Amino acid sequence: MFKNVFGSGFLVRTAHVILTWVITLILFLHDTDLRKQEESGQLVQPVLFVLLVLVSVLLYFAVSLMDPGFILSDDNDALQFTLGTTEEQQDMIPPTSKSLRQRRCGHCLLQQQPMRSKHCQTCQHCVRRYDHHCPWIENCVGERNHRWFVLYLAVQLLVLLWGLHMAWTGFSAAATWPSWLRSNGMLLAVAALVALLSLTVLLLLGSHLYLVSLNTTTWEFMSRHRISYLRHCGADENPFDRGTARNLWGFFCAAAGSAVVWEQVYFREGSDPV
Repeated sequence: MFKNVFGSGFLVRTAHVILTWVITLILFLHDTDLRKQEESGQLVQPVLFVLLVLVSVLLYFAVSLMDPGFILSDDNDALQFTLGTTEEQQDMIPPTSKSLRQRRCGHCLLQQQPMRSKHCQTCQHCVRRYDHHCPWIENCVGERNHRWFVLYLAVQLLVLLWGLHMAWTGFSAAATWPSWLRSNGMLLAVAALVALLSLTVLLLLGSHLYLVSLNTTTWEFMSRHRISYLRHCGADENPFDRGTARNLWGFFCAAAGSAVVWEQVYFREGSDPV
């Protein structure tokens, strides 16, 4: 289920964890509400804040190390496939059944690539319901970890906004700007960094919730003009859209490990193939 912790993403993950706890420590060392409550014996808010930071770190590692839905290569016959066409533009290989079509991946020698899957050049695997490869977690976001990625973003945003509020409570007054910067410079740098990260995570969370409500992925949204099973659809047509409520329910509440056969959704009974 989990990849090697000491793989290519070890430095990124270590930097993320160190930065998280350094910022948390700075918030406790300065004269913020967290420190004031800790010194006065009111430990509820400081403990909750630390626990929430810990949860965000654990979710980060879970999403970062989780199998996003890798598809193992199944047959060396894929070597016979022509590699001159980009994967996105390959027509879905027509089998004997008219309603189910799969294509081959010329990169990892996967003979039958399920619909909505894509080969990740960084991970060197095809990923089910591929969304994107995230350098922040050094892992793909796909069918198995996408919902956990969204949950991580939500928790991380809550931690960042809470931390930004705590940083704001720690600024002290001074007679002159130079003296104010000397006493608040470190906290100001932390507040600026947390504000920037908050905006980034807010935009990421908003965009992912929007795409999930439409039952589309970042890859499909950005590259639909190149993807063989979408490029013939209209600009507002999404063959996987089952309505906002069902899209959200299927994304957040589907049984863990259950794989949707997207070919059956794409070729709905009674509808014309796109």
